[in-house]
Amino acid sequence: MLPIDTIGLALALGIGLLVGLQRERAKGRAERTPGEPGVRTCMLLALAGAVADRLGPSAVLAAGLGVAMLLAMSRWQRHAEGAGPAAEVTMLVTFLLGMLALHARELAGALGVTVAVILASKQRLHVLARQWLSEQELRDLLILATAVFVVLPLLPDRAIDPWQVLNPRKLWLMAVAIMAIASLGYIALRVFGSHFGLGLAGLAGGFVSSTATIASMGERARLSPQLAAAAASAGLMSNVSTVAQLAVVLGAISPSLLRYLALPLVAAGAAALLAALICSRRLLADHDQVRALAGTRPFEPLAAIRFVALLAGVMLLAAMAREWLGAGSMAGVMAFSGLIDVHAAAASAAQLDAVGRIDRHDALIGILAALVANSSLKCIVAFIKGTRPYAWRIAPGIAAMVAAFGLVAWLN
Repeated sequence: MLPIDTIGLALALGIGLLVGLQRERAKGRAERTPGEPGVRTCMLLALAGAVADRLGPSAVLAAGLGVAMLLAMSRWQRHAEGAGPAAEVTMLVTFLLGMLALHARELAGALGVTVAVILASKQRLHVLARQWLSEQELRDLLILATAVFVVLPLLPDRAIDPWQVLNPRKLWLMAVAIMAIASLGYIALRVFGSHFGLGLAGLAGGFVSSTATIASMGERARLSPQLAAAAASAGLMSNVSTVAQLAVVLGAISPSLLRYLALPLVAAGAAALLAALICSRRLLADHDQVRALAGTRPFEPLAAIRFVALLAGVMLLAAMAREWLGAGSMAGVMAFSGLIDVHAAAASAAQLDAVGRIDRHDALIGILAALVANSSLKCIVAFIKGTRPYAWRIAPGIAAMVAAFGLVAWLN
């Protein structure tokens, strides 16, 4: 006698009920065409899948053939009416989820809810695909998906250089993280741009280059002096992105070092954010200006790859310099690297920490030296590219960010 999996059968019925209720609610509306499954059909399909699975392979084969014939008949009838295959796919997925409910309850339940949400979001998904996403944005989304699901799994998760600092998978993971974060900033600008304007533009620009963002905002302040405060706020917001990227770089290479520096990074990010808010309480700007600052695509794939290549180069040079000059050269090497890019310097320190070639205190000193050097360069750029009111808003905010990092690190 077969054991009865009451919970699994109940879950199968619940999944069929959830999917069927969504389809039944759509009855009579524009998104539901005649012949689509309703509550009873979906519940019976899910139950049929569960029962067939309990009876064994022969029953699964027979039920599968029966469902296939049912789907073929439905498709032939609905195709003549010009309807799409969504109904048949829904029926097939419901049948399969009924079978899955007896083997992986949590997964089956989660997928059942996901299917219902997808079905209920038809209009929103159509608006997203046809109105929100441009051709360029769709291509970039596919590039990001390829980078995550195709390229990343193929890369070796080990160092490939004599100094044990270049790990292809970790480097590519940083590129993926940069593209994903830039995409989130772009989406935020698309959704909230007309309300938060230059502040979000600065935050998004900081994920590409905080120094370049400060220079760009300085030029805007020079061209439009009335926007000096808002432009300075945007420039300071780019430093929040710098801190966030530092956390991403450290976490991707040495999670233990990220935990060690978590409080200093939070303090630095909070100081930069507070400085931006104090600098200008009103971050509004013209919507067209915001869109121009945002650009026309979520991220630049080649820019992300160049950034990671720069990280790899500085990591390698820092490891070689430390090997030749000794441990005492760490702070100087990191400060020089920080002039080029603070994330590259942090990446090299994190990699050396991950392989046990430096201790945590030396890594902290190196990252602080890089942050000081990079922040000093930003202040110089603000005075060169922007107006005095702009620069005198930028410099104290950056100094507060560095001071917060150093003070909390010292206290911690």
